[in-house]
Amino acid sequence: MQSAKRHPTAEWTTRQLLQAFPWDSGPRYLLHDRDGSYGETFRQTANWLGIREVLTAPQSPWQNAYVERLIGSIHRECLDHVIVLNEAGLRRILRSYFDYYERSRTHLSLGKDAPISRPIQHAAMGWVVEIPRVGGLHHRYERIAA
Repeated sequence: MQSAKRHPTAEWTTRQLLQAFPWDSGPRYLLHDRDGSYGETFRQTANWLGIREVLTAPQSPWQNAYVERLIGSIHRECLDHVIVLNEAGLRRILRSYFDYYERSRTHLSLGKDAPISRPIQHAAMGWVVEIPRVGGLHHRYERIAA
């Protein structure tokens, strides 16, 4: 009987998991699909780190859309435009972007509001000024008294 064939990136995926979450800093849950790169070694490592795996349903690629959309937004709107020099810099950039995403970035699905809602500012409130966000990569616009 032939032994089970290992996925070519299974070992690499496991190393990435260990490097991404050192010193008990891993998330409680990890959502992923049923790709072969998440083999038995990956499952054992996730369990050892205290991470509970949540698998998408078989033959349901649409379930990845939510995660893919968020990751795509982070890449397109932030990481594709900056040079990250170290982990601390990456964390600072991502914190700044997440604050912008929740408080300033408009979302069509929310009626062009941000997830953390803000009041409408009428023209009578004053001039519009731009406030740099994410190190000047994005901006928030506010009205101030003249």
